[in-house]
Amino acid sequence: MNTEQSKPLIELSHVTKSFPSMSGNFQALKNVSLKIGKGQLVAVTGKSGSGKSTLLNIIAGIDKPTEGQVAINGIRVDKLSESELATWRGKNIGVVFQFFQLLPTLTVIENIMLPMDFCNRYPKNERRERALVLLEQVNIREQADKLPSALSGGQQQRAAIARALANDPPVIIADEPTGNLDSQTSAAIFELFAALARSEKTVIVVTHEKDFADYFKDVIVIADGAIVNEFVPA
Repeated sequence: MNTEQSKPLIELSHVTKSFPSMSGNFQALKNVSLKIGKGQLVAVTGKSGSGKSTLLNIIAGIDKPTEGQVAINGIRVDKLSESELATWRGKNIGVVFQFFQLLPTLTVIENIMLPMDFCNRYPKNERRERALVLLEQVNIREQADKLPSALSGGQQQRAAIARALANDPPVIIADEPTGNLDSQTSAAIFELFAALARSEKTVIVVTHEKDFADYFKDVIVIADGAIVNEFVPA
């Protein structure tokens, strides 16, 4: 087997994350070790407050572990400075939020071009065409020049996914991306994530949805900051 190909894209080793509280340090994650491969579609589930969002934040480099190591695509993310993290995150992680977080005064296409402007990954004269290609990929190209408020919730989430793809990151993370959507629209969003995984994006989705098992072969269950099930990485 090719060693490079068999290497996990994401590897957490004995990660603990503590936050100060009135009663002492609260451990949001406890000794978490995890490997996720390229092109893997992973659901993260568990009760509110179990540590799901903290896990995503650690993977994205938004939070640093109190203990342990985080490696993404061979880079020790926990060792990067804040400025290095910002540059690394812009090119390597696409984030999709529950409440879309599209800037209301920018058109849909301007929202999608914004990460490209920050990272300078694509020449200026190529950014609008790339944004249109991404909107086509999520089936809302005709909405490009509208403000987000003119779109339905499902269309706004599709726009948010296109924005997450702007700089062609290898990893997409989504925190409750269907929490405000009806079941039919949620199914369409999950189908879109599955298609991204088939195109070799690694997609990690925190979800409370009851029917996610139809889309996710790999599921991480978190309880009280610890992983309580295991799967075999791709």
